[in-house]
Amino acid sequence: MRIPRSASALSATVLAAAVLAPAPAHAAVTRIENTVQIRCAFTTQNQSSDWYFPAGTPKALVWLQHGFVRANDHVADLATEYAEHGYLVFAPSLPSASIFGCTLQNIGNNTDYLDNVADLFGKAADPADKLGRSFSDAKTRAGRSGLALPSAMVFAGHSAGGEAVPYVANRLRTAYPQAFARLRGLVLFDPVKSFVGDNLAGALDGLKTTSLPIQAVSAPHGTCNNSGSGTSTLQDRLDRPFLGVRLTTGAHTDAEGASTDGVGTLACGTPKAPNIAILQTLATNWSDGYLTGSPDPAYYPGGAYYDGLADIETLS
Repeated sequence: MRIPRSASALSATVLAAAVLAPAPAHAAVTRIENTVQIRCAFTTQNQSSDWYFPAGTPKALVWLQHGFVRANDHVADLATEYAEHGYLVFAPSLPSASIFGCTLQNIGNNTDYLDNVADLFGKAADPADKLGRSFSDAKTRAGRSGLALPSAMVFAGHSAGGEAVPYVANRLRTAYPQAFARLRGLVLFDPVKSFVGDNLAGALDGLKTTSLPIQAVSAPHGTCNNSGSGTSTLQDRLDRPFLGVRLTTGAHTDAEGASTDGVGTLACGTPKAPNIAILQTLATNWSDGYLTGSPDPAYYPGGAYYDGLADIETLS
């Protein structure tokens, strides 16, 4: 079931970049469209946000962030898969252009803005704060008024979102340690390093001092992932035995799956059903392992599911 937001609440900056595709229908998941407030310089944005409610009590909160010049509708397929797997998903649209530097990708200096995004999660335990108010509206409209916002969190980001997510996680580590303690892991989908600055490298340098799990599902090098810049940075900065997989027949749009559109496929390739299935299966099962602290070996090298996959390359 999908309950829409008002048209005025949509982010004009992002929507101008692409025609949004409708989300595919899935059973037992309720999608609520509303807004979330994020500070931007001396203003406050009312950004489009989607909430996906699973049928039962959520395992954890997943923040799912779209990529550059994309919007939350483009990750609807993956968000619904997470929700069907038992997660409450928060998927906001963040701007790709702003005169104040309030952008998802670093095209000038977006660190102050991403600090404000981190503030959402740093204060998530306060129902009167920005994320809590958005969630309260969403759960009321979903008929789930008695539901509490899960304490445990998993962050997942695609493309430029795959740089923003580690930055925000590291900001929690330094500025909101209690919230960081509730963060269980990161999943990055073909992450892209910005041409400007060192947000990704700096964040990974901070996070590598922790035991926070970080895994990626990446595509072959191409224009849309800046020649694999984000994945290469991940490999250079994190000295860990397993960092995820590269889908050797994959496309940058694999994380968008059935939610991608003509703009995405024309620019970045058409996702194939087997690669979408691999990405979604690994992401949800890795996330389960982050929560329990006991990862299922089936989804790691040497495991039955993992070793049965074709056309993958292990990232380390």
